[in-house]
Amino acid sequence: MGLYAFSKEERIRRRTDFLKISREGERYQTVHFRVTICPNNLSLKRLGIAVGKGVGPAVKRNRVKRLVREFFRLNKGELPGSHDFVITAKEGAADLDYWEAAEELKGILGKR
Repeated sequence: MGLYAFSKEERIRRRTDFLKISREGERYQTVHFRVTICPNNLSLKRLGIAVGKGVGPAVKRNRVKRLVREFFRLNKGELPGSHDFVITAKEGAADLDYWEAAEELKGILGKR
């Protein structure tokens, strides 16, 4: 698997994992995103995405998820290792293009 792949092991899928990260992680915010970062005991970086119905209809919510996944896939080499990242989209996130979303997320994740 290549450097820019986004494998199944790198995804946070279980509710218990989301709850643990929410309880123990550090929270950061931008205008359109809320990011929770928590160290894990694995040797990889994992991503979880939460997009509520307040963001818009299903088409817009799915687009936001694609933008966040693409950001993670292209920038995971710059992120701290052995951490879990849960990115929650806020209202207005569906109106962003990829570059605007990437700038916001780099502002948070690039500092860690």
